[in-house]
Amino acid sequence: MWLPMLGMTALPHLGGLYGGYITRKEVKTWYPTLQKPSWRPPSAAFPIVWTCLYTGMGYGSYLVWNELGGFTENALVPLGLYGLQLALNWAWTPIFFGAHKLKLALMEIVLLTGTVGATMVSWYPVSRTATLLMAPYLTWLCIATSLNYCIWRDNRETKEE
Repeated sequence: MWLPMLGMTALPHLGGLYGGYITRKEVKTWYPTLQKPSWRPPSAAFPIVWTCLYTGMGYGSYLVWNELGGFTENALVPLGLYGLQLALNWAWTPIFFGAHKLKLALMEIVLLTGTVGATMVSWYPVSRTATLLMAPYLTWLCIATSLNYCIWRDNRETKEE
């Protein structure tokens, strides 16, 4: 049982590592040129927060997987929604930081946030603990969506290609 738990807990971090690779250059060059709201979290907070969020969502997915007996028919919706939100999560960074598509990134993160909510609804009857592990992630996504909106709003004409 240790191997599935470790694997599913680690899985979200793969996208985080790729996102960090894309972000590393852009945070020093392109991102500082954008107008950002005064309430934005400090840049140093992002890798710490995402490490915690990825670990929580990954372990939550393991709890759901384990409770439903693996990749069974009953797991199709809860783990399918989880996989969809994970793919959307991994796609946001290349859109925002890689392609500099602020509006597309905003639309994508709104879809991501809704998908995370749907994932939580599907997880609740299976594992309350797993659902609660996703709550900080949903909260952070609401902040990130607001930040993405403000950056798009304040940089529409000058920074988006």
